[in-house]
Amino acid sequence: MRTVPVPVDTRGAVLDQYLLDETGRSGRRPVGVAAAAGVEEVRAIVEWARDTGTPLIPRGAGTSLEGHLLARGDELVVDLSPADRILDLAPGDFTATVQPGVTRTRLNAAAAEHGLQFTVDPGADASLGGMAATNASGTTSVRYGGMRSNVLALQAVFADGSVARLGRAVRKSASGYDLRDLLIGSAGTLGVITELTVRLHPIPEWLRALRISFPTITAAVAAAVDMLGLALPVSRLELVDAASMGAINAFRGTSYPVSPALFIDLEAASGAAASADESEILRVCRAHDALDIATARDHSARHGLWEDRHTLFFALKAAHPGNRFLVTDTAVPLSRIPGAVAAATGFGAELGLAVSVAGHIGDGNVHVVVPYRDATAEAAQRFSDLVVRHALDVGGTATGEHGIGLAKKRYLAEEHGTAAEIMKVIKRALDPGNLLNPGKVVDI
Repeated sequence: MRTVPVPVDTRGAVLDQYLLDETGRSGRRPVGVAAAAGVEEVRAIVEWARDTGTPLIPRGAGTSLEGHLLARGDELVVDLSPADRILDLAPGDFTATVQPGVTRTRLNAAAAEHGLQFTVDPGADASLGGMAATNASGTTSVRYGGMRSNVLALQAVFADGSVARLGRAVRKSASGYDLRDLLIGSAGTLGVITELTVRLHPIPEWLRALRISFPTITAAVAAAVDMLGLALPVSRLELVDAASMGAINAFRGTSYPVSPALFIDLEAASGAAASADESEILRVCRAHDALDIATARDHSARHGLWEDRHTLFFALKAAHPGNRFLVTDTAVPLSRIPGAVAAATGFGAELGLAVSVAGHIGDGNVHVVVPYRDATAEAAQRFSDLVVRHALDVGGTATGEHGIGLAKKRYLAEEHGTAAEIMKVIKRALDPGNLLNPGKVVDI
């Protein structure tokens, strides 16, 4: 048998680091971990895998939440974190070309020197390749969209060892099938992404952040929907429920009202425009009985306000020590958001679970965090089923951001109908040996 063309780490202590994902969901030890620093190393590994029949799991920073990176036990993990070069930063084109291991904060640090930013923000300091593979979105997607909106082109290695560039570094194209978007969100099951060209956006001159508390979830959601209806220039519009605010207080040492809140970022071209838009936001929120309003205008204050939101998962983990966590997300039409939040809260109460609801409310993405132990694991899974089926029943999707991975494959046919079979046809065509992240997204 041919040896692996790059060094492989098979130490037990190293492989044990790949047994769990961010939520505590468990898999098995992979057979080894091979680091790849560029496309030629990835191609050599893929060709070896093809010749030996060894499955591969491409991996970036490892922040996935739906079991995308868990092993069955026979796979080799391809660690792409060493592929971390920024290959080109073109301010005049508002683009950057990077290797997949570059993280979003590192790209932002480089882009900021030119007054630019990479806007997709899932909270974690994820790698760009992993973000593309899972079609990540996050707090800024209400204005800038997720990865599909911000990846112009990519390079990938396919299961037969071929390398192809998909897309062009232009804002639009009508040339051929859109194979680039096929790879984005495929979770490494169709090809291994080795390079990306992404969009950059100007850093706004005027930024303001607000945290506004409400008496009920319904009031907060109604205010958010009204803001969207008025086309106010919000770039982040986040919902955090009362339980989450209590956890943030305990974790961060703050004393915010323990009630549902909206976290809002407002962008404007001038100070006058920012003041006018802020006034309109406050008018909308007061019309929905806002309880407490905090505004952050300078960088330090804004950073602190958003740190509260970004550390929410860690706050909830600290509030429920010794638990594992089910983190599920759905997305629904905007008019259905209040019902989705009410349904999640109701299902949690019925099952005796301590449910915390948060999410990117500006684009209909509802996240729920459920702490559980062995005794409540079945109830937690039942909760996830109920939340997903409610979303599907009202015209939504089983996952707006986290992806299908392992955990939500059972809903694929229900959501997509015969299109789920087309997905399997595509998988068989591009990966007939089922070597690329097998068992994830679709089964063949």
